[in-house]
Amino acid sequence: MIQVLLSLGSGGLVGFVLGLIGGGGSIVATPLLLYAVGLSPHVALGTGALAVSANAFVSFAGHARAGNVRWDVAAIFSVMGVLGALGGSALGKAVDGRQLILLFALMMIVIGLAMLWPRRGSGATAPVVLDAAMALRVAGIGLGVGLQSGFFGSAAAS
Repeated sequence: MIQVLLSLGSGGLVGFVLGLIGGGGSIVATPLLLYAVGLSPHVALGTGALAVSANAFVSFAGHARAGNVRWDVAAIFSVMGVLGALGGSALGKAVDGRQLILLFALMMIVIGLAMLWPRRGSGATAPVVLDAAMALRVAGIGLGVGLQSGFFGSAAAS
């Protein structure tokens, strides 16, 4: 019963954070599932990935209705992300759970530091044209994100 309550509370907190800042759910979900709920590292990462993706889907629906989705970019990014996730999950399942959590923590630190650097061209810009060069760039980024998502979201038992 206590695990159910901890799971519900953790899920509510993750949902609140996602609603408040629009991202970072895995950074909140993984430690809660690991330390508060008591899941193993692989299961905590995989469960958090599913929970965050469900929340992201709900957010996506609102953005789609508001016309905030570039469908051509999303299609390329998604297809390559799925391909990357397939490879990443195979790699993630082969890594010891403690090492996986350490790598996840290091990735969180790198992402946090990267967010502190000022973005170039963060003002109003011209619309992005999806030419061949941009399509390759989106495909590469989608593949990389998919690899990381699959690697850290692999839900094999540890």
